[in-house]
Amino acid sequence: MNKLLTCLFLFGLIVSVGCGPTKQVSRIDSDTTVDLSGRWNDTDSRLVADQIIDDCLNHTWINDHGIQTSSKPVVIVGAIRNKSNEHIATQTFIFDIEQAFINSGKVRTVASKSEREEIREERADQSENAAIETIKRMGREHGADYMMTGEINTIEDREGGKQIVFYQTNLTLTHIENNEKVWIGTKKIKKFIGRKKFKM
Repeated sequence: MNKLLTCLFLFGLIVSVGCGPTKQVSRIDSDTTVDLSGRWNDTDSRLVADQIIDDCLNHTWINDHGIQTSSKPVVIVGAIRNKSNEHIATQTFIFDIEQAFINSGKVRTVASKSEREEIREERADQSENAAIETIKRMGREHGADYMMTGEINTIEDREGGKQIVFYQTNLTLTHIENNEKVWIGTKKIKKFIGRKKFKM
């Protein structure tokens, strides 16, 4: 009798595991907008970067720079701080900003501090190990004219199964030589997140 009960138990366990929910994974286009949690995602990062940099590059500072120097401005993207109450991959956002700058063709963008250190190590290595005619010289870097910095903030309002999440991204472009703020931009995103109640 004990063997029969054990067999029935094992059979029931196998059936229950086999009938459980299965994971389904499918590939989608990387530009597809999908909001699962309502939190900041890749679409928000890309759209904010594109729109706010478009505003930045259609401002008077870039024309003033061209008149004064007869050259494209050189820009570096500094720290973008996450002051929201959720995890935001700021390095991805910084990359999106740099990409928007470069794709515009209106400015030149230089490497960040950490990237420059790695490149300098490579130049130092070349000076000892590369053929003389291929060595890249020290002291030839472009100095940036302007630095972009900023922060991402959130405000949440929640009641019952409903939630409003408000994101505000503030970016500032500052002239490195004289600390003049030549442009300030803001992009706002507001999301409504509704949760359906389960009916028994």
